Parts: sequence; structure tokens; C-alpha cells
Amino acid sequence: MEFGLFNSLYVPRELSEREPDAEHRRLMDEVAVVEAADRAGFKYTWATEHHFLTEYSHLSSNEVFLGYLAHATERIHLGSGIFNITPPVNHPARVAERVAMLDHLSGGRFEFGMGRGSSTTEQLGFGIDDSDLTRDMFDEVVGQFRHMWRDEEYPGFDGKYFSMPARNVLPKPYTKPHPPMWVAAGSPSTFEKAGRMGLGVLCFTMFGPEPLKPLIETYKRALEDAEPVGDFVNDNVMVTTQMLCLEDGQRVRDLAGSGRLSQGYQNSLVFRYLDTFPKPPEIPTWPELIPEPTPEDIEMRIAGRVAMYGTPEEVGRAAQAYADAGADQVVFGLLSSTLPRDLAIETIETFGTHVLPQFDRDPVHRTTRQREA
Repeated sequence: MEFGLFNSLYVPRELSEREPDAEHRRLMDEVAVVEAADRAGFKYTWATEHHFLTEYSHLSSNEVFLGYLAHATERIHLGSGIFNITPPVNHPARVAERVAMLDHLSGGRFEFGMGRGSSTTEQLGFGIDDSDLTRDMFDEVVGQFRHMWRDEEYPGFDGKYFSMPARNVLPKPYTKPHPPMWVAAGSPSTFEKAGRMGLGVLCFTMFGPEPLKPLIETYKRALEDAEPVGDFVNDNVMVTTQMLCLEDGQRVRDLAGSGRLSQGYQNSLVFRYLDTFPKPPEIPTWPELIPEPTPEDIEMRIAGRVAMYGTPEEVGRAAQAYADAGADQVVFGLLSSTLPRDLAIETIETFGTHVLPQFDRDPVHRTTRQREA
């Protein structure tokens, strides 16, 4: 099982109210933690694309962020988590160009994660007034990228949601035949669809690994009869969660159970903005907030291997639960909280020294092995 980070540029109000340059500092914090993860042996980082979602995510031009990281890092793979490929948001030819350019600048380290957006705030901002249409938009576009990346001229396309004449889409990817392709998924039907399309899955969990088992099983079964939309199958499930790994377990408990990381507030923003996801009945409706975890909550989550919190030994046991559930990659949104930069880097270094080598001893990325095979 491999590991990575998730970058979202979370800028909660409590930070921006006391620091005028909080947005800039948080962006630089995201860069610093990726550089630390690169040194520590993490294999991936995933940068989201969100628009207009105050506090929750200020990372809109993720291709610019990833282009900077291509120069600032050496080994870590750089993923779009996601590029929104619906034509009103991003023209498909422009997406194909960005993918190829990032693939060149990173020396073949780019991972192409796709999605259709999960917030009506974003969709309406770009003139999409029916969320259901984004499914059809995605289906129309996703199979066109491999044709745009081939050496010959793209023959053009005349569809319902985008059309373009024959053009040579440039540059062509550095990675042959093209970078690995992934899709964001949340429901069982999307996991199955991703498997049928031969795409890797990008997902997240707030409730630990156990609820993921049936979803991963659905995906793996569908892969057996995949008709890939790319030129190869990317058999991969990436799960995003949280992590706090320090040598001193009591220090972890004091930090996580004190409310200082504002986890409940960030999770409340998830359900405020990502309103096309089903909301569990126990989740309050904004502006009512999900309560911050109590010390007792934290202890129960650590004991139940639901939260990857604690000493390296405790976090290792939780990581094993994700491996047992079938996850191929686990990534951590360390700054999707108010965790300060120095503590995030300490967590990365502690995890990289003591936990990561227990699960990932292969110097080659799983996506590279699959592409080469």
C-alpha cells in the first residue's frame, strides 16, 4: 500500500481573521508539506480543483500549483485531484494540453485525476443549472483524451456538450502512451463505473476503512471486464483521510481532543458545499456544526482503528486496517485542519520513518508498474 498527501488550501475564518495574509501562508504551507513528503518517501500528492468555496478550498488553479511542485520536488508523483472535465468549466482540449504539459515538466510524474464537480455552488457559477447533466458531460468527454494525445492529428468531435474541428493538440504527453487516469468516486455505482472504464478511484472517508470494503470489492469486480477509456487499465483505489502521527501518543491525544485542529468545522464545510453527495442523517445542516471530537471520541477512534492518530505503532495498526479493506493508496489531508506547518512536517517525518516502510518497500510507483506492464 502506498501513501500520499491531499492539498486543498483550506483557509478557515479563524485563521484569516487574525492574520491578513493567511491565504498566502497556507498556500506556502501546502508547498512545504509536499516537499517534506517527497523527502520522506511519500509517493503521491493530490491537488484539488475547487471554485468559489470560501474557507473550504481556495485551490482553484491546481495546474499552476502542480507546475510549481514539478520543479520543487524530485520523486513524488503529482496528481490532479481533480481536473474538472465538464466543458463549461474546462474545455477538453485545454485539459489535454495541461495534462501533457505537467507530464513534461514533472519528468513523467503526473497523475491525471478527473471529476465532474460535486458542488452546486461551483456548477451554477459556470452556468450548469442541472447537476445530473454533469454525468453526461463526463461520459462524452472522458474517452476523447487518448485520441487527443496520440501522435496524429485529433480528428475533431461533434457532441452535445462540446465540439471542435480537427486539430493537433499539443504537446503530446512525455509518458507513453499517457499518464495514469483516475476518477473521483463516492457512490457504489460510481465505483462500478470506474472499474468498467479501467480508471483508478479517488475517494475519501470520514468513518474509517470498514465502510470502504464493499465499495472496493464492487470496483475490483468491475475491473475484471473493463473496457478502458484510456490505453491501459489503472487498477487503483486511493482513499483520503486524516492522520496525526507523533512519537508521544499523549501529545497526539491532547492536540486531537482539544478542538485545536477544527476538524468538526472543516467536515461541516464538506457537507455545506459538496451538496451533490448524499448527507448522512446524523450530519447537521449548515450553519449548525459537527461537534469537535472529545478526548473520549479520539480514544475510541484510535482503539477501533478508525482514526490514524497516535504513536507510530497505533497509526500502523490503523494503516493495516486500510490495507485489509483493499485500499491501494492512503493519502492525508494534513492541512485540511488548522494543523500548523511544523507539526504537519513532524507528522510526515515520523510516519515516513516508522510506518511507511512497513507497507511500501517498492521504489517504483504502482501506477508506473501497471502502465509498463
